[in-house]
Amino acid sequence: MSDPDPHWERLSLWHDTVGEPTPWTPRPALDGDTDADVAIVGAGLTGLWTARYLAEADPELRVVVLEAETAGFGASGRNGGWCSALFPASLGTLAGMSDRTGALAQHRAMRETVGEVARAAADEGIDADLAKGGTIVLARSRAQWRRARAEVAEAREWDRGEDDLRLLDRSEATAVLRGSRTVGATYTPDCAALHPARLVRGLASAVERRGVTVHERTRVTAIEPGTVHTRQGRVRARTILRATEGYTSGLKGESRTMVPVYSLIIATEPLPAAVWDEIGLARRETFSDHRHLIIYGQRTADDRLVFGGRGAPYHLGSRIRPEYDRDERVFARLYATLIDLFPMLSGTRVTHAWGGALGIPRDWCASVGLDTETGLGWAGGYVGDGVSTTNLAGRTLRDLVLGHDTELTRLPWVGHRSPRWEPEPLRWLGINAGLRAMTFADAEESLTRLPSLTAKVVSPLLG
Repeated sequence: MSDPDPHWERLSLWHDTVGEPTPWTPRPALDGDTDADVAIVGAGLTGLWTARYLAEADPELRVVVLEAETAGFGASGRNGGWCSALFPASLGTLAGMSDRTGALAQHRAMRETVGEVARAAADEGIDADLAKGGTIVLARSRAQWRRARAEVAEAREWDRGEDDLRLLDRSEATAVLRGSRTVGATYTPDCAALHPARLVRGLASAVERRGVTVHERTRVTAIEPGTVHTRQGRVRARTILRATEGYTSGLKGESRTMVPVYSLIIATEPLPAAVWDEIGLARRETFSDHRHLIIYGQRTADDRLVFGGRGAPYHLGSRIRPEYDRDERVFARLYATLIDLFPMLSGTRVTHAWGGALGIPRDWCASVGLDTETGLGWAGGYVGDGVSTTNLAGRTLRDLVLGHDTELTRLPWVGHRSPRWEPEPLRWLGINAGLRAMTFADAEESLTRLPSLTAKVVSPLLG
C-alpha cells in the first residue's frame, strides 16, 4: 500500500511549482469491478495523450485510466522538460525496420509532433511555460567537434537540410550559449522547453473534462486479454493499453520487457538577468554537448537553470525505490559538470535535486502497437525522449483502437517488438558496464584529444 501522505510535491522542481490550487489531492481510487471500452494503465503522458485523442475522436467511448500513484508521478512529471523531435532509434535502424521512405516519415512525424504538443496544450488551456527555442549541442573538444560534423554530414545523406540540423562555428555557437571551451555546435529548431508537470497535470484535468475517468492510487498488478487486475478490483475492457514505461517490469510477466534506468537532475535558484546575459539561451534553447555520457539542460520560465544527466547505476532486478531518486555522488558530479560548462555559476545555490526511472527496451527502440486479436496494446521505450514521442504514441494508439489506416499507423515503429532483456545478473552487469564505459570514454578523450576507442566498441551495444 502507498504511503498515505507521500508528499508528491517533493518529487521534483516541477512538482513543487506546478501551481494548481490543490494539486496533490488524489483522485478517487477504483472501488470494485467496472467495465469500459478502453482501459489505459498509466496516467503519464502516454496514457493521458491517448485518452485525450480517443475522447476527442469518439466522445461515446468509455475510457478509464488507472494510475498507481498520481498523474505525472513518473518520468512524465520529472524529466528535463525537452519536447524534441529526437527519436531513440537512428534513421538507419528505422530504415532497416521498413525502408528509407518509412524512416524519413518517422522523422517528419517527430518534427511535426513538437508543434502538435504546443497546439493541443493551447486547445486544452494548459500553460506549460512552453518556448520553442530549439536545441544547441556544443562541441567542446576536437573529438566532439568531429562528431558534430559527422552528425551533420549524415543528416545531409538523409536529405535533412539546414532547416532541420545545421553546424555552427564557434562565434555562431557562443552567440547562443557561452559554454567553456566551445569549438562549435549543432543546432536544430525542433525542440521546445516546457514545464512537464504542468503539461501532464493539465492533461489529466483535460481528459476528465472530456468524460474520461481517472483512478489514482490504483496499482495494476496484471494485465490479460479483457481484464486489468488491481488491488481494488478489476476493469473489464475490450481494449487494454499499457502505458507504464519505466514501471513496466513491475507487471506480471513483464520483468524483462523494459529496464528502469535512472536519470538525475538539479535545478538552481532563479538567476539574475546579468548572469543570463553571460550564459545566453535568450530564447530558452535547450542544450547539451557532444560527450558520450548524456547531459541535458534548459532555462526555465522563472530563470532557473535545470541540468541533468545519466550516470546513476541500474539496480539489480529492475528495482525501483524512492531512495534511488537521490544519489548525492551523481548530484555532486552534475554540479561539477555544470560549473565546468559555466564557470560564472560557481557558488550558485541548487534548490532542487531529484531523479526518476526511464524505460529502456533491449534494442533501444521505442514502439507502439495493438494486437487486434487480444485487444492488448502498448507504447513506450522512449529512452528519455518521451515528452513529444508520447504525443505521437497517443495519436497512433487512437487510430489503431478505432481501426483507422492512417499515415501514423504505417510508421515503422508501429508493431515493432523489442527483444527481451537478459535474465539477471547478466543485465545488471551489462548495463552498468556500459554506463561506466561511457564515463571512461569521455575521460579518455580528455586525455588523448582523439575520438574514444572505448566508445567505438561499446556504442553499438547501447543503441
